[in-house]
Amino acid sequence: MLLCVAARKGAYWRALHFARCLVQRGHHVTLLAISPQNRLRFRIHQDQGVTIVETPDLFSGPLRSGWDIWDALRRILWLNGRSAFHLIHMFDARPVSLLPALYLQKYHHFPLVMDWEDWFGRGGSVEERPNPLIRTILRPVETFFEEHFRTRADATTVICTTLRDKAITLGVPPHTIQLVRDGCDVEGLQPFPTHLSRQYLNLPHDAPLIGYVGVIFQRDARLMAQAFNQIQAQLPAARLLLIGYVNIDIEVMVSHPAAVIRTGFITYEYMNHYICACDICWLPYHNSGANRGRWPMKLNDYMAAGRPTVATAVGDVAQVMQMHTIGLLTNDTPEALAASVLALLSDVDQRTFLGQNARQVAEKQFNWQIQTDKLEQLYVQVTAQTTGHRPGWGHL
Repeated sequence: MLLCVAARKGAYWRALHFARCLVQRGHHVTLLAISPQNRLRFRIHQDQGVTIVETPDLFSGPLRSGWDIWDALRRILWLNGRSAFHLIHMFDARPVSLLPALYLQKYHHFPLVMDWEDWFGRGGSVEERPNPLIRTILRPVETFFEEHFRTRADATTVICTTLRDKAITLGVPPHTIQLVRDGCDVEGLQPFPTHLSRQYLNLPHDAPLIGYVGVIFQRDARLMAQAFNQIQAQLPAARLLLIGYVNIDIEVMVSHPAAVIRTGFITYEYMNHYICACDICWLPYHNSGANRGRWPMKLNDYMAAGRPTVATAVGDVAQVMQMHTIGLLTNDTPEALAASVLALLSDVDQRTFLGQNARQVAEKQFNWQIQTDKLEQLYVQVTAQTTGHRPGWGHL
């Protein structure tokens, strides 16, 4: 089996988690991803039984994200003649992943599964780019690669219902679409007691801590800052904990920059403790196409670490939080967000209940093995339909 992704971003980690679970079940999985640095050479290594092939890319920085035709051609040449694969799953729609996937489908007759993890094109995350010129240039390009080839797939996996509906609108047969959300790493992330994690990290013992993990859109960062200002106006000791790489300088947006604690890049172990050090984690998102057309993996991390979440009622997050009692939903205004956070900060028993329930939901509903069950069943079905027989175990 071959999983094809572009950069080491959300799609990469989604594919890698699935690959690890599939290897545990006896499958042979190769994951192609853009090398972080190499421009000329391939690098092949193992990760928990997954063969990872890092492909050379000529671009640098943000452009190293799936647009380099050199990288696409090198992948095709590397794959040519390798007939050990029985299925390809494309986790990114940009040329570096798309062109090799279509090549293998056309000339080697591999079944092709396309994943749709984020809404990048018109109406989606391209609209969140602050530079109007870049937004204008990228909008038609992102839209073309994201939408034009969807009907070529033998099956489609989507991360949220918004993308499922978009795929159907584009002509993808509904019976070939499978909703597969990200999973929770219930083994790698553990719910440590808050006071122990704060002691471990030398964080303030009594300060109310509100946590956020990872990147954020500019508009959502402003919403976060405005809500936090209102929270701190009533709780001056409150601190905003930015965990991992957060791409926006939120410190300049808040009234008291010293109240923001930024970890920067950290190991997985430290991320676990930082999340557990929080009283509350949150998802302060506007009701935009970009946010409706995705699933925030950070919510899975919050659940796995057993922390309650305050989230705006946007996209599938609203559906899941209405179904499972893991936090509070609110409107996408600073006032509503601040009110919900303050209410939860004042109720220790409710926070404890929601956090414990979040961990149970992570284990019983969202762990990666359960999500992989859906994927494995789809692979077996697609391979059987395209080859006319049921594949042998371990050789998808």
